[in-house]
Amino acid sequence: MLAWRARVPVTVHVAIGTDTPHTHPTANAGTLGSATHNDFRLFCSLVAALNDGGVYINAGSAVVMPEVFLKAVSCVRNLGTELRNFTTVNLDFLQHYRPRVNVVERPHAQAGGHGYSLTGHHEIMIPLLAAALIEKTAAALIEKAPAAPVEKAPAAPVEKAPAAALIEKTP
Repeated sequence: MLAWRARVPVTVHVAIGTDTPHTHPTANAGTLGSATHNDFRLFCSLVAALNDGGVYINAGSAVVMPEVFLKAVSCVRNLGTELRNFTTVNLDFLQHYRPRVNVVERPHAQAGGHGYSLTGHHEIMIPLLAAALIEKTAAALIEKAPAAPVEKAPAAPVEKAPAAALIEKTP
């Protein structure tokens, strides 16, 4: 609900048959599939917005999200939308084949941009990544901020001592 209230898009990509609730007699595959399809379309629009500077982070999904992401990249490009020069990151405590290939390498093949693999525990890496982004953003804002005008106070007259008086006398 917080994401909805803040107008932050959230998508859920259900692989039917992979979770215990799917075995319940009242589970409605049609509803799950329809909702997942709507979320995939939303996700594709978010992927299209990565063009020329966006960042995608795959945090801890070794199978489903790397596949969904690569299919969204293909869908966006196949529909004629330019998707170049963006950054992808695979963040996990173990690096696996699918995220490395589908998130870090393939999306950038002949399209510019960069892919990175960050290995570590999420409870450590995500706060560190957030802190680094906050620090970098704050530094960029400070650089861009117009300097406040500085009023120069009139210089106080300085008495000039003879050079000999500035040299310490040694006994």
